[in-house]
Amino acid sequence: PNRRWEGGWKWTSLDGKAGGGGGDVCTVEKFRDFDLRLEFRIDGVVNSGIKYFYNPEYAKGTTLEYQILDPEHPVPPNTTAEAFENRRVASLYYLFPAHAAAHLKPRGEWNEARIVSKGRQVEHWLNGVRVLSYERGGKAFREAFKATKWNKPEFQKDGPWGEAPEGRILLQDHSDKVSFRNIRIRKI
Repeated sequence: PNRRWEGGWKWTSLDGKAGGGGGDVCTVEKFRDFDLRLEFRIDGVVNSGIKYFYNPEYAKGTTLEYQILDPEHPVPPNTTAEAFENRRVASLYYLFPAHAAAHLKPRGEWNEARIVSKGRQVEHWLNGVRVLSYERGGKAFREAFKATKWNKPEFQKDGPWGEAPEGRILLQDHSDKVSFRNIRIRKI
């Protein structure tokens, strides 16, 4: 990691050079209907995610994200606690809250994330419990999208945001200490 929380983000350097972390990890293959399971472990005030239907050339590289966020992550300035709920663990980042913190194991322990996508239906799971279900492109999805930072023409010139027909899976390096293991994906 190249940053740490000390009442505010403190940036560090490795060997006198800016940067850190390992960078995003992305599949070569694209997926449409899939069942993805993996384990993640957070150490500290972590912000990361599992992005899916990722295409760097679609919607300026923005996409759907299963949020990985420590429950003690502070609410950013100029954001209410209520507005921050859709950025908590297992939520569909910035769109739908999962209210899954009760299912998250303590820092340093392994958690299992699962994302099931079949057609337009998507489910987020945390440690064996389905915590979120939504329809990509459905009425509720499009309403929630209107309040996002991506509701601008430049993010929709390739088609409706978050509705790419297929894409890659990406494990996000957000410069925080998060680990992934036992990654498996099955086409369905």
